[in-house]
Amino acid sequence: MALVTTESLKAELETFEITCEDDSVLDKMVELCICSRTQAEQMLFEWVAYSTTKDGLKLTLDNLEHFEHEFLNKRNKSKSSSRKDDSYSRPIDINSLQDIIKEEEEEENLLDSYSTPGKGSQKRALSTPEHPQSKRSSALLTSPGLLLSPANFSPSVTPSHKYSQRGSKGEVVVTFGAVQGARWTGRKDPGAGVQVDLLEGPEDSLRSSYKYMFQRLRDVRNVLTEKIEELGESLRSHFNIEEFSAASLPAQDSITVLGQVCCDSNGKLNAQSVLLEAGPEQGGQQVPVDLSELKEFSLFPGQVVVMEGMNTTGRKFVASKLYEGVPLPFYNNNVKMETDEVAEPLNVLVACGPYTPSDSLTFDPLIDLISIIVRDRPDVCLLLGPFVDSKHEQIEKAQVTEMFETIFFRCVESILDGTRSVGCQLVFVPSQRDIHHDFIYPQPPFILPNLSKDQAQRVTLVPDPCTLLIDGVTFGLTSTDILFHMGAEEISRGTGSDRFSRILNHMLTQRSFYPLYPPTEEVNMDYEKFQIFSHMLLTPDVLVVPSELRYFVKDVGGCVCVNPGRLTKGQVGGTYGRLLIQRSATANDGKRASPCLTAQVVKI
Repeated sequence: MALVTTESLKAELETFEITCEDDSVLDKMVELCICSRTQAEQMLFEWVAYSTTKDGLKLTLDNLEHFEHEFLNKRNKSKSSSRKDDSYSRPIDINSLQDIIKEEEEEENLLDSYSTPGKGSQKRALSTPEHPQSKRSSALLTSPGLLLSPANFSPSVTPSHKYSQRGSKGEVVVTFGAVQGARWTGRKDPGAGVQVDLLEGPEDSLRSSYKYMFQRLRDVRNVLTEKIEELGESLRSHFNIEEFSAASLPAQDSITVLGQVCCDSNGKLNAQSVLLEAGPEQGGQQVPVDLSELKEFSLFPGQVVVMEGMNTTGRKFVASKLYEGVPLPFYNNNVKMETDEVAEPLNVLVACGPYTPSDSLTFDPLIDLISIIVRDRPDVCLLLGPFVDSKHEQIEKAQVTEMFETIFFRCVESILDGTRSVGCQLVFVPSQRDIHHDFIYPQPPFILPNLSKDQAQRVTLVPDPCTLLIDGVTFGLTSTDILFHMGAEEISRGTGSDRFSRILNHMLTQRSFYPLYPPTEEVNMDYEKFQIFSHMLLTPDVLVVPSELRYFVKDVGGCVCVNPGRLTKGQVGGTYGRLLIQRSATANDGKRASPCLTAQVVKI
């Protein structure tokens, strides 16, 4: 699917002579295109057909929400039914690739045996057109440390023309905080004295691979039940609720119930298909919920909620009030800061894969990122996967004959050698799209057995998800696209148009890096490990949530949430993020001051 942008949508709108001056409407349509996997042209066809049946509706956010619920839901249901016969498969592994190559070589040798001996019977070597490179990239590729030259891949790969010809390099597309006088260079000695540790400690964190696919349905049920009870207890104490009633029993008076939101079918959740599944203490049954009396709500499958309402017949609960969740407190650093000595701000760079264009396996975007690291000298670099993307075109088509682990190790070695002069701290976060790594959530960290002592001092290998403590500032990290997954399932009314803030607020109030249940088909969940390693221990100061959706930097309840985008978007360049962090005790009015002074999203 080609990349859908606001520019392409504007062009299609002009074709139909539809005027739209609100950028938020265009962003909403881009989100709909991505969630429904629809091209811009087809989306406009569907909108025109829908608006004409409604006496020429204008293109507004409210009308788009009705369009999504009434029309796209039917389209998605028809698509889901047609997909039932399709088998889900991952890219072929290296052993299968080698068998295919061997068979092709044997077939070619057999054909050569029937030809006339001589010079003409010799096999012609595969060749590709040569493309000149700039002096800067040539110097980087010829250095001993950077091993990402096209010559190191088999078969030979051709650099991406669209990426090399991209415009707006270095353009700042998102700005957050006070940027006047901001210095986007690290300290004089980057990485020196910077402490990067997992918040939960080595003994309580996911450090190595584990056996999965052995969970029982009873164990999954126990994990979900415990989640309902824990969040219900925090809601009960916060809102001073005496007790919860059983939602499925008839009651003539208003009652308060606790449960988990779920859907009455395998389709997408909507306002008419909401069920509330109570915990064992409240009967453990499912009851349909009528949301007509709620002026505003935002719900998704797996959300633990407290509702107030009536159930006179025992067959349907009519909700009149919805209680919002309560986030965890922030990290309380017991180390007292000296008022006379203010630490220099910490420069943190954030980038998320893929690190190659979709039409080439050359790591040109990564080489450009390394040059930016050398130029800006950040103190900490948070690098999130995928590093070897399972959704890459050449990998999906089995056109790579080299072992995926070898490509990954070469990629890491190039990053280490290329940033050696900077000396910054490097944090590697795996992704479920890393084809060489464990395809499970929570995901264990990478294993790099051949690191030298100096390299090991600069490298931190963490799982997905995790919470890092960097110089007294907490960072919540996850490479799983929870924004995309929840954005396709969440329903709302009267809460405004900022869906990103709603989803992020759900993550903080549900106290989980992945609160969606059931998870999307792309996520293989191990609920025993999920219960231990995927819940938030506190509200992080900075939450990094990379996504296919539009990049942003938002303050959600005091937590600075960053979607740096992906380093490549299809065949063109993407974006990365950078932050200035400075730990402070309190603001002038006694309230908590965010340690994130400023942040930007920049085009590669």
